[in-house]
Amino acid sequence: MKESIYKYFQVGTLQWMSYPADKRDFAESIREMACDDFFNAIELSHTPKGDLEQVRHMLQQSHMKICFATQPMLLKDKLNPNDLNETARQQAENLILQAIDEAEYLGAAGISFMSGKWEPQTKGQAYAQLLKTTKAVCNYAASKNMLVELEVFDYDMDKACLIGPAPLAAHFAADVCMECHNFGLLVDLSHFPTTYETSQFVIRTLRPYITHFHIGNAVVKKGCTAYGDLHPRFGFPDSANDVAELLDFFRVLKQEGFFNAEKPYVLSTEVKPWADEDCDIILANSKRVIKRAWALLED
Repeated sequence: MKESIYKYFQVGTLQWMSYPADKRDFAESIREMACDDFFNAIELSHTPKGDLEQVRHMLQQSHMKICFATQPMLLKDKLNPNDLNETARQQAENLILQAIDEAEYLGAAGISFMSGKWEPQTKGQAYAQLLKTTKAVCNYAASKNMLVELEVFDYDMDKACLIGPAPLAAHFAADVCMECHNFGLLVDLSHFPTTYETSQFVIRTLRPYITHFHIGNAVVKKGCTAYGDLHPRFGFPDSANDVAELLDFFRVLKQEGFFNAEKPYVLSTEVKPWADEDCDIILANSKRVIKRAWALLED
């Protein structure tokens, strides 16, 4: 592709994936990303209270698109936005509502979240509970002129979330958008192998509702290291995604009209170091894969 990727996308990375807490100080990791002009978007989750003002000040200086994710918070606290227990569902909703306030303070234009686990015999009830949570979150976010995005996960492999697969995600998004106009879907290349779907199928199925992209890798061969939704580096042994898969992803996005120079979409790497791998090397790995796939994309 002769034109720069930055014409069509705000390229970012996920702080908690690129720089896990046991490998890098939180505030220092924000500074490193803000100083790296490869990225013009940054995704972060809950900021430690002692770092809040420093992080906010750095983000204000950075001229980066700021995205806020509640997925790590929900997973950490084991909260389920589609919990059949109403008290537990309300706890998940309250966490997301509070996150909207934090996201606004940090300068984010919206938040993302995820659905929770489900059981086949109560899938309809879980769907109704998720609708309840999502509408409440969208209504509160709308009062602040903020966007709400639901990330599509696997449904039976690792996270085992209610949403996806892609057809169910499309159905859910349509139901939400009947009442809420500040809702969209976040799709992740690393999740496509875990839902047994292709880039073409997911993007075409969800096209009217997609507002955000993640790219990454997964191991879906049972018995292999890093099996499941663990986001290992590109080129990890027995993994599903590398340059060829990212190139295919870019081709589909181009064909489906997602190369929007006027309103570029966020496209973030969601890759983390495995075991004793070096987080800086792994992040550089992701950059190399993006550059190579983009260079191979036809004009």
